[in-house]
Amino acid sequence: MRTIPPVTKNLLIINILMYVATEVLVRTGVDLRDILGLHFFLAPDFKVYQLITYIFMHGDLTHIFFNMFALWMFGCVIERVLGSKKFLIYFLVCGIGAGIIQEAAQFANYSIDNLAAYSTVNYDGEVIAMSDYLNKWTTVGASGAIYGILLAFGMLFPEERIFIFPLPIPIKAKWFVLIYAAIELFFALNQTGDGVAHVAHLGGMFFGFLLIRYWQHHPGSAGFGTGGGRQFFDNMRSSWEKRSHKPAGPSRPADPTPQETDWEYNARKKAEQDEIDRLLDKIRMSGYDSLTDQEKRRLFESGKD
Repeated sequence: MRTIPPVTKNLLIINILMYVATEVLVRTGVDLRDILGLHFFLAPDFKVYQLITYIFMHGDLTHIFFNMFALWMFGCVIERVLGSKKFLIYFLVCGIGAGIIQEAAQFANYSIDNLAAYSTVNYDGEVIAMSDYLNKWTTVGASGAIYGILLAFGMLFPEERIFIFPLPIPIKAKWFVLIYAAIELFFALNQTGDGVAHVAHLGGMFFGFLLIRYWQHHPGSAGFGTGGGRQFFDNMRSSWEKRSHKPAGPSRPADPTPQETDWEYNARKKAEQDEIDRLLDKIRMSGYDSLTDQEKRRLFESGKD
């Protein structure tokens, strides 16, 4: 756990503790999923705070396992790039956004079925009040936020190759994200009744896309590009310097080339380092794929000097 960034680690701990608490308390008659899960906004049990608390509720062990595995696998990378503060904001925005989209989808169903015209409904062979029926429209889980993190990985590292079960070969992250989005869109449009909030997953990706685009066009907003993200690329820069045996500071080299004066040599090296810094900053703000072919070649050659 020491190598896991702080926000990702704390999110893992909170989700697991909340799941354990839910399983323990349900035996005493207290259902946290009903209290903290996201109810339909026209249901009597709806509370505004549920747009946040539902993220930390999960339906069963399989549900929380796969969500936490994805959070650990991709969250560690994204937090180091965005920084802890920005990552937490991103996680919550995606989760809340997913909840809002889910509420909108439920309202669409409510309107299409004209449920407002009925006071009772036949549910599982039993006639119950409409208010009780609407209270059963409850959403739980961090899946919307997790899908937002998957999208962030695909946008920031589009060319990175990853394995996806059951494919025997790795695929690029951008295709990985598109495949998952297409699957969720298919199930959302076909309304399979599998109990999975596919619309919420797409909502998390949608809000994540909007937020990343905003940060990319406003890199100075709210400290974007600081914290863990800066450290991540500073470490990358340090690694290149060690491999190329270049000094970290502007100190005078021991043996400049005969054709150059000390001042010319130091000026050239500083210009080269400034260019590398500019390319790394460009990657940090817009992703590796934003580099031109010439810039990518320049970055690659700098590591071999």
